[in-house]
Amino acid sequence: MDATMTALELTGTIDEDRQLKLDAKLPIPGPMRVRVIVLYSPVDDWDEIEWLRAAAQNPAFDSLREPEEDIYTLADGRPFHDEA
Repeated sequence: MDATMTALELTGTIDEDRQLKLDAKLPIPGPMRVRVIVLYSPVDDWDEIEWLRAAAQNPAFDSLREPEEDIYTLADGRPFHDEA
C-alpha cells in the first residue's frame, strides 16, 4: 500500500442516525476505501461575540498590544457609512 495520502476538505451533517451526509459529491471516482477524520465543535455554533473573544485572547495577536503598533488615532482616515 502506498503511504501517500491526499486530503480533501468538505462539509456535511451528521443526521439523527449518526450517519455522515456530505453537502456535495466527492470529486474522486469510486468505489474506493477512504479514511475519514471528522472535525466538529463541541458547541453548536459560535456567535460573532465568541469569535471576537477567541481572537482577542489568542496569543498569536499579542504583538499588536505593543506600544509601537499603536500608530493610528481617531483623526486618521475618513468615516465609512455603509449604504446597504
